[in-house]
Amino acid sequence: MEPLTWTGSLSVLNPVTLAVAAFFAVAVVAQIALAFFAPDPSVQSGPDGRLAARGGAFGASERATRWLFLALLALVLVYLVGGAVLPFGAAGITGAISKLLVPVWISLAVMFVLSFRFKRRLGLYGKLFDSTIGMIGLAIVMFWVFVAVFSDTIATADVLSQISQMKNKLPGTPVPDGSGWYLLGGDHLGRDVFSRMVEGSRIVIVIAPFATVFAFMVGITLGLPAGYYGGMLDTGLSFLANLILAFPVILFFYLLVTPEIVQTGMPQYLAVVLFLFPIIFLLVLVNSRFYVMPGLRNRLVIAIAVVGGYLYLSFVGEAGTRVAILPEALDLIHMPANMLIVFVSVVFVNSPTVFRIVRGLVLDIKTRDYVAAGQTRGERPWYIMIWEILPNARGPLIVDFCLRIGYTTILLGTLGFFGLGLSPESPDWGSTINAGRRLMTVAQHPAIVPALALMSLVLGLNLLADGLREESLKD
Repeated sequence: MEPLTWTGSLSVLNPVTLAVAAFFAVAVVAQIALAFFAPDPSVQSGPDGRLAARGGAFGASERATRWLFLALLALVLVYLVGGAVLPFGAAGITGAISKLLVPVWISLAVMFVLSFRFKRRLGLYGKLFDSTIGMIGLAIVMFWVFVAVFSDTIATADVLSQISQMKNKLPGTPVPDGSGWYLLGGDHLGRDVFSRMVEGSRIVIVIAPFATVFAFMVGITLGLPAGYYGGMLDTGLSFLANLILAFPVILFFYLLVTPEIVQTGMPQYLAVVLFLFPIIFLLVLVNSRFYVMPGLRNRLVIAIAVVGGYLYLSFVGEAGTRVAILPEALDLIHMPANMLIVFVSVVFVNSPTVFRIVRGLVLDIKTRDYVAAGQTRGERPWYIMIWEILPNARGPLIVDFCLRIGYTTILLGTLGFFGLGLSPESPDWGSTINAGRRLMTVAQHPAIVPALALMSLVLGLNLLADGLREESLKD
């Protein structure tokens, strides 16, 4: 088997792609320069009075940038579609990866078609498709979500299998037994970089959003009463939040993973406290909403208490540890100790920031007339907080949620890079970058591939947050 090139039989398009990319870069630089030095561009309006085009040199550079970007995007689509259609390996590394990602492309297409079809019925999510930046961000984020979902199908090798002949091999190198290629090369132990990147996405997609959700549950549950009631409750909770935020984050993680601290069971004790808040929040939400319907309220409360309590006990407890509550036969959720430490640490660090954001929003919203009207009608305080104040704070909270997932992703990568995350053999992106950076002078791809994956996911989350912020401000 011959090594694969990047574009294979589609290499005839390479000169055109390089020329379009070069012209696009020149057009972008020209547009930036003209924005500083060119006189105010004349505006050409259409018959309905809307902006149709900009005149002058700036308008020309703007149009050139737009059309060159679309041409570059069209060429990229040709590479991807060609790779998906041609036989495996015929279209090179890019085509082979595109063929493996066919389930991802189909899922993205179906999601966007359905979203465009029903966008006027989907609230803020539907309005996101009126924002170009938001759509690009959503596409990048959902790309990695679908990669994580189909990771078992996409990965071409076991993430722990080692082939000594493939150590630090370049992308496209064939496996010695002829069973395939290492599409993105091999790492310092002869493991497939592409498969580890794909499997690493599952770890990030599972931990980052769920840890952020738990942090928001803690922050919202404490931030609502702190901002609404004020007084000593606000002072005490704000002091605790500021105390946690004043502690250096990296030092905190170092302390949590030291063997002496782990043996004391402190991470599990933190989990026992923090993981109660989602159940508390759901109980308060149901009680405040259905307080006037005691029959339905009691049934829902019992269901949440039973199901949530079982999941809680199974989640925080682990056989053989200091917190082993359920019998091993009934404990269905098994979380490795190092993953629990990372999860708890991320929730603990993010919760005070969410608390301060929610508290600030509540301090502003509780002065509105509709809150005073609810108080005049005799509505209970928790009903006002959850069903009157919280919905009107959803815009900033949704935007912060997207941004915080990005921060959590960076934090997970940072922990893995410093060896504070999961086990060294884990394919999570931070650990992979840490392992690859040690041999950067010999082979760059083992570190660059997961670094680009991490960067693209965080970029997508930031663009998605920008799109959501843009649309939420229009409400």
